[in-house]
Amino acid sequence: MVAGPYCTKLLADLGAEVIKVEQPGIGDEARRRGPFLDDVPHSERSGLFFYLNTNKLGVTLNLGCAKGLEIFKEIIKETDILVEDRGPGALDSKGLGYGILSELNPRLVMTSITPFGQSGPYTDYKAYPLNSFHSCGEGFVTPAQNPFPERPPLKQGKYLGEYEVGIHAALATLGALFYQRATGIGQNVDISKQEALIAMSTAELSFYPNLGVVPTRGTRGYTVGGIMPCKDGFVEICLYSEQDWRGLVKLMGEPEWAEEEEYKDTSSRAEHSTEVQQLLTDWLMQHTMEEIYQQGQKLRVPIGAYYTPKDLLNSAHLKSRGLFAEIEHSELGRITCPTAPYKFSKTPWRKERGAPLLGEHNETIYHACLGYSKEDLATMRGLGII
Repeated sequence: MVAGPYCTKLLADLGAEVIKVEQPGIGDEARRRGPFLDDVPHSERSGLFFYLNTNKLGVTLNLGCAKGLEIFKEIIKETDILVEDRGPGALDSKGLGYGILSELNPRLVMTSITPFGQSGPYTDYKAYPLNSFHSCGEGFVTPAQNPFPERPPLKQGKYLGEYEVGIHAALATLGALFYQRATGIGQNVDISKQEALIAMSTAELSFYPNLGVVPTRGTRGYTVGGIMPCKDGFVEICLYSEQDWRGLVKLMGEPEWAEEEEYKDTSSRAEHSTEVQQLLTDWLMQHTMEEIYQQGQKLRVPIGAYYTPKDLLNSAHLKSRGLFAEIEHSELGRITCPTAPYKFSKTPWRKERGAPLLGEHNETIYHACLGYSKEDLATMRGLGII
C-alpha cells in the first residue's frame, strides 16, 4: 500500500513512465485510507493515494481471470521494470512469478517487496506496517530520549517505515536497471522490509554485537536536555560535552543558578537532573522554538527544532528551494504537496499529472498502446476484466 507505490513514485518523478495496475471496481487499498478532502471518505479523494501516485498512469485489470492474465503478460513484454508489493507469493500463485515473466521478457527487472524476503523460515509470513516496523528492532528504542523507558515500545508515526522500504527498493531497482542497460539481462530484486528497516537503524543494532550493550528508550548519552517544551512547540537539546553545556548557559544569558556547585559539571548535573530540567523548562517556555533554534545555531549549541507540517509549509527556507508545489486533480482540485528531495542542475523535477482516477488510462494503455478496439474495451469492462 505504501512501500511499492512510493518506490514507483520516486521512479516516476525521475521521468519513468509508470503504470499503476489496480483491481476493477475496488482499486488500491490506499484509496480507502485518509486523510480525505473535507474529511469525507471517497476513493478519489484520499490524500495518501494522491501523494503516492502523482505522475503515474493508472489502469484497472482483473488478474483473477484468463484474459486479465493474458493482457498483463502483453504489458510485461514491453516493460523494463515490474514492482510488486503484495502478500508473499501473490503473483507466483497466478503464474506470474519471475521465472515465467522473464521468459516473456529477459530484460525484465522485477522488484519483489515482501515482509521478510523471498527465502528463509519467514518467507510466507504476512505483515502489516506495525509488524514490519517492530521486526527490525527500531520500535524497541522508540521513542528516543524517553523519560519513561519502562513504558512499552512505540511505532513511528504513520507509515514512515514503509517509506524507508520504498527508498531502498527504488535504489536497488535502479541498480538492476543499470545492469540491464549494460548487459541486456534483467533480474529479480528481492526486498525484505525487515532488512531494509534494519539498514536504517544500524547505530542501535551495532551496540549489542560490538559492546554487549542493549540500547534502551532512555536518554542517548546524556541525562540533561533531550526533547523539551518551549513557548510554541518543542526543541531537542543535545548535551554531549561540557562545551555544549557552556554554550547553552551562554544562550540562556549566563543565569546565576548555572554557576552553583550542584550544577558545575556533568556528574553533578546528572545527580540533580530533575532540578536542571525544570530550570531549563522555565527558560525555554519564555522563548519560541525559532528563537531558541536560530540563536543556538549562532552559538554552536546542538539544538534541533520539532517542526509541525504548518511550520514546514510556511518555512522561508523551503519556500526558497521550491519544495512544495500545487498539482491539479479532477476530484481534489489544486493540492499542495512536497515535490522531490533533490535538485538536478540539468533535469528539474517534473509536474506532469496528479494521481490517476481508478482506471483513468485504460483507453490510453489498452487501445492506443496494445491495440484493443474501443468495442473490445467495452466488452472487457462489462465482463469485469478491466
